[in-house]
Amino acid sequence: MFTKEQLSARFQKMVLLDGATGSNLQKMGMPRGCCTEEWILANPDALVSLQLEYVKAGSNILYAPTFQAQPIALDRVNLAKQAEAINAHLVALSKSVSPDVLVAGNLTTLAAFCDSYDANNFDLLVENYRVQIGGLLEGGADFLAAETLMYPQEAEAIFTAAELEGAQAMLFTFTMQSDGSLFSGRDVGPVLKELEEAGACAVGFNCVAADNMTAGLVSKLRRYVTGPLVCKPNAGNPVIGQDGIPNYPMQPQEFAGVVADCAAMGANILGGCCGTTPAHIAAVKNRLT
Repeated sequence: MFTKEQLSARFQKMVLLDGATGSNLQKMGMPRGCCTEEWILANPDALVSLQLEYVKAGSNILYAPTFQAQPIALDRVNLAKQAEAINAHLVALSKSVSPDVLVAGNLTTLAAFCDSYDANNFDLLVENYRVQIGGLLEGGADFLAAETLMYPQEAEAIFTAAELEGAQAMLFTFTMQSDGSLFSGRDVGPVLKELEEAGACAVGFNCVAADNMTAGLVSKLRRYVTGPLVCKPNAGNPVIGQDGIPNYPMQPQEFAGVVADCAAMGANILGGCCGTTPAHIAAVKNRLT
């Protein structure tokens, strides 16, 4: 794994992340509502094929498909005891895609699996993240990317777990409203500032709809963040079809225009979240280079 200094040096210039994983794997046959990690273990070629397309599109970093690979989440498919091995295997799978990109060990919110976020649950969060991080390190992750976080306590728990496991290089992004507030109502700016001061190599947002207000969000966050800033929005606001499946309407060129505006406002680690494809990442690269 990179040191904090090594990753921070990489983040001094523009970096292209990948885009969505789950929605693209569903197009390749993954059933909706299944455990993504379990499906990828049984269908590794689909993940490799998708990530190769991201590399061809210009991604400098791939997120390993370990988004919800914490023991408490894997318990729903009776894989909790294999959590560390699953994380290691999935990171190694992404590492096999290309020697020319970095691979981030991906972690996310546990809000759906915990009753509350009071002090009584902090140890539970640390315990789950620590098992996951152990597997991510074993698999060869270059750094940790915690995304779609909802509460500051989650970031604190990940920081604690990473320190206990000896990991330094970390990136944190929150899902938030377009005005820069968390869904709990707290302003995210001071939270990102605290994480940056605590040693995060980069901070920012993901899973926010790309629209004409996204660059304004970047501008607001830049007043708090002095270092690398992450912008990883969705392909617009989802439209729910008659089948109940969300469809993201924003096409690659329009998406690239929004991300370019965000780059002009100071975001330098750029990628896509829900609904984005390799074509969206390729359009961003073409727009900015």
